[in-house]
Amino acid sequence: MSRSLKKGPYVNPKLLKKIAKLRAGDKTIIKTWARSSTITPEMVGFTFGVHNGKIHIPVLITEEIVGHKLGEFAHTRRFSRHGGRMQRELEAAAKQREVDAAKAAKTATEEKGGK
Repeated sequence: MSRSLKKGPYVNPKLLKKIAKLRAGDKTIIKTWARSSTITPEMVGFTFGVHNGKIHIPVLITEEIVGHKLGEFAHTRRFSRHGGRMQRELEAAAKQREVDAAKAAKTATEEKGGK
């Protein structure tokens, strides 16, 4: 659910103070744990280190992401992969193609070097 228009967007006050101290175009990363804070137009051009529970993920704020929350750009869960037997077979076939390509490249360079 979105926040009431009457209340306005939630922006962490400490975050606004940190932005006010820096000048536009500054390359320092502003570390924050305020994932629920809304991205405002004043934040455009700054890089935020958004905490995902383990590390700070650098997020460069652009005009396209104004209005979103900071937490949307620092995922808290790591995707391993989908699949099962079929996925393993596809990955094994891809690996075999890489090995074959490497062998072919190696023999090609050896033939060039032998002449």
